[in-house]
Amino acid sequence: MSDITQLEYSTAQSTVTDATTPDEARGLILTVAQAAEDRKAVDIVLLQVSEVSYLADYFAIVTGFSNVQVRAISQAIADQVEEEWQRLPLRTQGLSDASWVVMDYGDAIIHIMKPQEREFYNLEAFWGHADRLDFSPAEER
Repeated sequence: MSDITQLEYSTAQSTVTDATTPDEARGLILTVAQAAEDRKAVDIVLLQVSEVSYLADYFAIVTGFSNVQVRAISQAIADQVEEEWQRLPLRTQGLSDASWVVMDYGDAIIHIMKPQEREFYNLEAFWGHADRLDFSPAEER
């Protein structure tokens, strides 16, 4: 991460709580998906992992085709979630390299990957036993 971004994330106050309802977590992940789609992310997969993992309630896995696009998708997600949910990520990793950015919102973890990384790590197969959420860009949030 750049020094400015790292400073912004480390000094920002997130309003995330442990009392997030399932409906709020679902709304958050749909906001994430829409923001990613708005930045031309492709192959957007939303997984409900709450029944198979204690890490989060939802994972989003999306693809961007360049480092610049991966960063733009990450920024669009951060901006949209902050605007709609008044939440900042608890942590963000991978912005400096931008081949795989992970954003952790507590109840939702977002993976923004370039195609090579996505194919190699194949998170969908690893979490294949999780339920998939339907997402269409026109879906209301």
